[in-house]
Amino acid sequence: MAHLNYEEGKKVVFKGFVILGIVTIAEVMVALVGKGYIIDGFHLPRFIMYSLMITMSFYKAFYIVFEFMHMRYEVPGLVRSVLMPTLLLIWAVIAFFSEGNTWYHWRKKVNDRPISQFSRAASSHSENSLYHIMDTKNQAQEKPMHAESEKKDSTLEKTHK
Repeated sequence: MAHLNYEEGKKVVFKGFVILGIVTIAEVMVALVGKGYIIDGFHLPRFIMYSLMITMSFYKAFYIVFEFMHMRYEVPGLVRSVLMPTLLLIWAVIAFFSEGNTWYHWRKKVNDRPISQFSRAASSHSENSLYHIMDTKNQAQEKPMHAESEKKDSTLEKTHK
């Protein structure tokens, strides 16, 4: 853009303003139509709506970097040295979200109780202790043994009196 005169530069900036405005309006329309605010009862599937919005956002970012940050006019080596780390960062974010989602689903398989049981406030230490939460299934089996031992204790007391 350094080789352009003032009038040509104004045209490039105005062209960029129009392109970015049109893409932004298209993003807003996709969101409004996809959520059913424009056409009652019509909803786009989330995957399609989010894919369109992400694609348009990437286009705007690409256009801004290449036109207004002058990447279009740089040597190819510099362009690659800027864009490769950016692509690796995007890949890392996607990988971290995928890994987090996997751990979330694995945890749901391991814990058969809803997460709300883990986050509730403890009313008393004995009721909400880790031993109590982990050993709830065994308590039903222990009760008959305790009941039998109590019966034996009461019969022993009667015989000793």
